[in-house]
Amino acid sequence: MAELELLDRGHAAIMASIVGDGRAPHYTGLAAELGIELAEAKGLVHELVGIVPGWVHPGTDHLASFPPFNLQPTQYLVSIDGASGWYAQCGFEALAVRWLVPGKTVKVDSPCLCCGEPISITMNDHGISVVEPEEVVGYTSSAVGGEASSRPFR
Repeated sequence: MAELELLDRGHAAIMASIVGDGRAPHYTGLAAELGIELAEAKGLVHELVGIVPGWVHPGTDHLASFPPFNLQPTQYLVSIDGASGWYAQCGFEALAVRWLVPGKTVKVDSPCLCCGEPISITMNDHGISVVEPEEVVGYTSSAVGGEASSRPFR
């Protein structure tokens, strides 16, 4: 298991790369950036995706998802200050992107997975500023929101 300081530096390096250009570093680049051996960097990638939760592409050491981003195209198209090139891991994770880019405007566009109609959410440091259509509902198969008896939708 990697030391916490290395896990922190690894996470920060991967996230900075993804925020910067929508791509995650290969473990060889991560090794060079962090000043560690290749085998240690490869192990670090796998350890981090087990924590965040993210994943590597099956059968490889290539990052496929590192929340809140997905490194392969999804239906959740993310633009930052009008520039596109990012994808969110899921609709709920998409809402976290704004915290990674202070002072910028984040827009997430996605089709509704039930009817195909467009959904757009615009947000910044101050919160969500535009939701189109005005009412958007999210669904998950995970148990979120506390005790089942207190959730508004079951």
